[in-house]
Amino acid sequence: MMEKRAEIGIIGGSGVYDPGLFEEVEEIKVYTPFGAPSSLISLGTYKGVKVAFIPRHGRGHTIPPHRVNYRANIWALRELGVKRVIASSAVGSLREDYRPGDFVIPDQFIDRTRKRLDTFYEGGQLCHISSADPFCPQLREFFIGLTKELGFQVHDRGTYVCIEGPRFSTRAESRLFRSWGADIIGMTLYPECVLAREAELCYVSVAMVTDYDVWAEKPVSTEEVIRTMRSNAEKFKKLIMEAIPRIPKERTCDCQHALKDALL
Repeated sequence: MMEKRAEIGIIGGSGVYDPGLFEEVEEIKVYTPFGAPSSLISLGTYKGVKVAFIPRHGRGHTIPPHRVNYRANIWALRELGVKRVIASSAVGSLREDYRPGDFVIPDQFIDRTRKRLDTFYEGGQLCHISSADPFCPQLREFFIGLTKELGFQVHDRGTYVCIEGPRFSTRAESRLFRSWGADIIGMTLYPECVLAREAELCYVSVAMVTDYDVWAEKPVSTEEVIRTMRSNAEKFKKLIMEAIPRIPKERTCDCQHALKDALL
């Protein structure tokens, strides 16, 4: 393992990361058994807390969701000593009351991806990781409370349906996902959250609604998504910067023992 150099990992787009907010920023290359992470990893300090940041889609947003090396990203963060991962994502809404600009802290997901490598255990030792409650309960509670404290609209539950991408859904698919009880839809949650569980890291998804999915008879455009993301990037940045120094040092969840009953 590399020297432990970070406590918190942030996975997100370049729009939510401002190196000027951190001290002692350096970019490092981390080698993993699963290839290269999405980009060089930025290490910095904020109010005494060491943070590692990975732009999920690479610098300049050049890697599509289905080609992100999720295994390398999670492995690299663990190699740096990260114990908690905060992951941002842009999502579409599958219900009327989850509005563009709202935050959602998902508690469940439905996997609709098809081609992604989604485990560190490819053979030899087998691992059947529990996904019943796939997100860290301690981090979820913390972010729900902090988002409300800052006065941002937040939904404390949500089922995230993760599609393969890079295309958006058909109307029929969107209506189907609604009938399943899914609340939001995106392309990046899976397998990131499950890999974090296999690595015994605490993982929370901070999702931001950018649009209504096509069930609402409003065709989704990339321009609309980008416009909403930009207008809300400051809110997300404020949330993260408030969170970093206040996240409890002690892990009271079971994420750190996720492999206890999973390995064969």
